[in-house]
Amino acid sequence: MKSKLLTTMVLASSLAFLNCGDESPVSPDSISNYLSSSSGAVEQGSGEETPLSSAEEVVPGSESSQQGETVAASSSSTDAVPNESTAASSSSVVTEPASSADVTPASSAGENPAVSSSSEVAKTESSSSEEAKPASSSSEAKAEGGIFLAEGTDETKDQLKVKYIERTGHDGGGILAYPEQLSNDQKHAVVVWGPGGGTEPGAYGGIIRRLASHGFVVIALRESPGNATQAIPALNWLEKKNKDPNDALYQKLDMTKVGCSGHSMGGLESEQALIKDDRVITAMLNNSGDLGHTAMSQVSTSKTIGIVYGEGGMERPNAEADYNNQGVKAPACLIKMTGGQGNECQQGECGWGHGSGPWGGMAATVAWMRWHLGGEDNRKADFVGSSGKYINGPIVGERGNWKGQCKNF
Repeated sequence: MKSKLLTTMVLASSLAFLNCGDESPVSPDSISNYLSSSSGAVEQGSGEETPLSSAEEVVPGSESSQQGETVAASSSSTDAVPNESTAASSSSVVTEPASSADVTPASSAGENPAVSSSSEVAKTESSSSEEAKPASSSSEAKAEGGIFLAEGTDETKDQLKVKYIERTGHDGGGILAYPEQLSNDQKHAVVVWGPGGGTEPGAYGGIIRRLASHGFVVIALRESPGNATQAIPALNWLEKKNKDPNDALYQKLDMTKVGCSGHSMGGLESEQALIKDDRVITAMLNNSGDLGHTAMSQVSTSKTIGIVYGEGGMERPNAEADYNNQGVKAPACLIKMTGGQGNECQQGECGWGHGSGPWGGMAATVAWMRWHLGGEDNRKADFVGSSGKYINGPIVGERGNWKGQCKNF
């Protein structure tokens, strides 16, 4: 009898654990904090740093502080938000390629797409050292020279296994991800990812892995002040690794092919890095836009910039005003996610909200980086014109459609 009772209790506990990752709506505080963040963020272009409140912003429904789950092998693959205990126990993880269906979309109601009731497919490397050189495979390279890209081109899906290292970077709080098999014949382009204010970078595991699986070396920042003071040191750190003969990334990186992307405050960090650092040649902001509506006008005409935003997201006024500034001369795109379902509303439209870009809209960022860093010029037709998939097409695997516009191309 005791044995049966014990079994029943264990099963009940297991079910409760599986349900602990249920999505939750956006906190109203996160909305007011973002809209009032002009008093806590750097005025873009001023060059002066003003500290941000650590509670300025919350990723919709983020439960990273609640989850005590460990990375485990499973037959399905979704991104779980890692917490400190998980990160401390494993510094090196390889993930299997996954379809876009494995990433839970951020609904316009602000549900948390970073947490799922199923575990991500992952296995811990036999060596926990990030300095261990992974096996290289020239068969992954398309041709000698140039930038390496995965042969699979579908941006809605992961393409290659990746090495995913937590608690690293210039300050020990970031994430480094790159293809498990680095190319011997081609260099890898670099993407810097900036998390939203007050949010752990691990909350964005899906887009970090997706970018790395397409061939990029990704460094995710611990935090995003919004003035490039974290993005630039992160690039300096990668540059040192690229010159270290004992490092896995030795001579693997093309530091002239750097893109920046990020969510909310991470978007502001990306935009400022594009303005201030010559190594950065493109940026794709996710649910973001300069609070002063002037930063995009400071981007060099030799660089490119885009914004993915939600129809009902609180970032919408800043995104549209930054893009529509008459001083913008750089090639730029403004890409709205429409037809979402939820109660986040702006300018009479409700739907895709502040958590849309890094999850439901991640394919646009991947395609953008393949175009501007990887040299896939055929992708221009997807963004520029009147009929491209990101100008007027369905959001693959999600509800709704892209509605984009570009200029200066």
